[in-house]
Amino acid sequence: MVEKEQIYSSNIKKDGLFSLKELYLFCHSWLIEETELDPLIETKYKEKIKPDSKEVEIKWKGLKKVTDYFKYEIKVEFESRNLKEVEVQKGTTKVKMNKGDIKIICKGTLMRDYDGKFEKDAFRKFLRGIYEKWIIAGRIEMFEERLAIKCDEFLEQTKAFLALEGRK
Repeated sequence: MVEKEQIYSSNIKKDGLFSLKELYLFCHSWLIEETELDPLIETKYKEKIKPDSKEVEIKWKGLKKVTDYFKYEIKVEFESRNLKEVEVQKGTTKVKMNKGDIKIICKGTLMRDYDGKFEKDAFRKFLRGIYEKWIIAGRIEMFEERLAIKCDEFLEQTKAFLALEGRK
């Protein structure tokens, strides 16, 4: 059985002007380019239309093979409430943007023995315990740190993007 350990979980929130379409494209391209997730799958897209606004919920899941023993799993969730389309004056042109609340959640999980090579019998499970505790403990810590840094960098870049979008 794959050993999964959630290493990172954090979120950012924004209330105000932003473009959901631009945010979606920015986050998707950043995750593909910077973390090299293969594949990055949209597991959920839900829109709930209300009389004066809408709610949008989007979930992504991506995997990255790091070694033959380790994989990263990154999950991103977008939760938007009270989303309204508004027109904003940018210079001499009017641009359509969204106004509302958005919350972006990022979770990073380190997967060990994802192929189940050590799961064939009790002796191999015992060997995996020794292998992880005494032989590769430093590597596990290093991969956990790298994953947390990537997830944190994603949220920081997204926060900066939202701050710039709101000022346009």
